[in-house]
Amino acid sequence: MTIWSWLRAVARPTAIVLGLGIGIAGCTALPGDGPWMGGAQGTSSEALPFDVIDLTPTTIAAYMQPPSIDKPSITSSLSAGGQVAVAPGDALKVRIFEPYEGSIFPTIQKPGADFGVQRVLDDGTINIPFVGTVQVAGLSLLQIERRIAKQLEGKAQDPQVIVEFVADRTHTVMISGDVKNPGRVSILEGVRSVVDAINRAGGPAGGGGGAGGGSGGPTQVEVVVRRKGQVILTAQYSELLAGGDIAIQKGDEIVLRPNSRVFTILGAVMKSGNVEMTKHNLPLIEALGQVGGLNDMRANKTGVYVFRMGDLQNNPAARARVFRLDLLQPVSMFVGQQFGLQPRDVVYVTNAPLYEYDKVLTSIYRTFSILSIVRSSGTSVSLPAF
Repeated sequence: MTIWSWLRAVARPTAIVLGLGIGIAGCTALPGDGPWMGGAQGTSSEALPFDVIDLTPTTIAAYMQPPSIDKPSITSSLSAGGQVAVAPGDALKVRIFEPYEGSIFPTIQKPGADFGVQRVLDDGTINIPFVGTVQVAGLSLLQIERRIAKQLEGKAQDPQVIVEFVADRTHTVMISGDVKNPGRVSILEGVRSVVDAINRAGGPAGGGGGAGGGSGGPTQVEVVVRRKGQVILTAQYSELLAGGDIAIQKGDEIVLRPNSRVFTILGAVMKSGNVEMTKHNLPLIEALGQVGGLNDMRANKTGVYVFRMGDLQNNPAARARVFRLDLLQPVSMFVGQQFGLQPRDVVYVTNAPLYEYDKVLTSIYRTFSILSIVRSSGTSVSLPAF
């Protein structure tokens, strides 16, 4: 008789003996270590609510992640001196010069041409001595200079006008959330993109470590950009750094919030739990290494599974997928290095068959031990009917 035949013979009366143990223990059941994966092995995928995919050198090509998420930047060509329009609430500094002595305004070598801070009123105007009321809302600084010079025709000889921003009240973006210095940032200070604005606010304040012992760092945050009340961007900060940055406009709202990319690992591994993905491309083999690898005493090396939900938000008919990897095959080490995990994936390592049989035999031994103790004490036991 082989060892497998003997184990099957011993396991046949398991239900009867375990029924005795259940009665003695007050109808408590043995806890399970995870789902039974025999159905995924012996049933066609059409009969299951998910697709079962064996990871092999042939099938891995469809599930490989690109080696890098870097892509060409769309913000590298943005000008740092773009045209901006003045709006009510802005504060301007106006200076006027004339080329000759004895005129209304001094020459550029002498002081006195500064008319102080001119705040743009709600009606979009400023009031300048000797010039009068000037409509400036919606104009650029160059256009305002030309308008003031035109209004001085007949009053001054070839006036030279310089207009500058003193305080920016309208050309700002709001940054809030998980950032070091939340508040408003002026786009007049060379801020042209979302990353520029975040850097101007001190960068992400996030950090913290994951259950796997790693640290996601400040890139483990999600960036949301709203424009005129509509969300125009939702992305990880690391994706922006890899070329996904976009240009900003005045009035934009930028929110940073913690959003760690996490996968879950369960079953016969050295350390189970939630683990942060410390880099964008994380192979399955490396993920197993982060938790100390498989438990040699328990793990079934032919039963490494990855559970992945379908994209139900964008495709309600999407089916979930279960990927299966047989680590007893040497080529699976290379396949596991090419298969990339995704956030919210669940990695489950099944128990070895001998370990499962050992659990059954241990339960049988404990049950008979209890019965022996009861028999030696002379106490009668009445088992409940089920």
